[in-house]
Amino acid sequence: MFPIRDHNPSGRTAYVVYALMALNIGIFLMYAPMLDEPYRLGAVFRDWALIPREISNGNAPLGLFTSMFLHGGWMHLAGNMLFLWIFGDNLEDLMGHVGFALFYTLCGLAAGLAQVVSDPYSAVPTVGASGAIAGVMGGYLLLFPKARVDVIFIFIIFFKIFPLPAWIMLGLWFALQLFSGVLVDTSGGGVAYWAHAGGFIAGLIFTLPIWIRRGGPAFWQRTHGAPPHPEAKYKLSPSTIPSVTRRK
Repeated sequence: MFPIRDHNPSGRTAYVVYALMALNIGIFLMYAPMLDEPYRLGAVFRDWALIPREISNGNAPLGLFTSMFLHGGWMHLAGNMLFLWIFGDNLEDLMGHVGFALFYTLCGLAAGLAQVVSDPYSAVPTVGASGAIAGVMGGYLLLFPKARVDVIFIFIIFFKIFPLPAWIMLGLWFALQLFSGVLVDTSGGGVAYWAHAGGFIAGLIFTLPIWIRRGGPAFWQRTHGAPPHPEAKYKLSPSTIPSVTRRK
């Protein structure tokens, strides 16, 4: 189950979101030919990824920033860019271009620090924009909890698209990160769940002053918990799977 779009178009062009997507994709394409060459790819990650042990030892602090623009594979990149595209434009619309760029960067740095704190002597490189994008999702949850997000549910060969309020979809996602962070051992590599959780919480905290300045709960009442634009309407395509009636 994952989101594919929201119903909330932005009031202005999301230049920062598009620039971040272009930067992430462009950097990935520069080293994509190395994906089948582990030694060369490992060398890139050793130089530019976030390695908690190095940060704990006071070395390579730049990795906290540069790791946000590296990805481990095509699906990793595609998933992150999809989430950024869905949730980023409305925050940029409300925060402004410069404000959103700063917010995104701070969330990414906070997510990296959360990963370091969770396993300070890990030598496993951490890469991806997921922590920063988790911050975007946290900010989106606080500002637009009732915005509708289309989610696709896939079960073996069956699939269905249905809208969910943002607070349900994002709340479930955050809960999954927390439970996975507690239960899953990633010391040998895997998903950086604590970076996701840390970025999400940072996004909530960094967005809180904006929400308060706009009236807090009164802001939700004015906007009904959704971006202040006409909601987009989508016509869902009928399923190509034939229906089967029960025979008596």
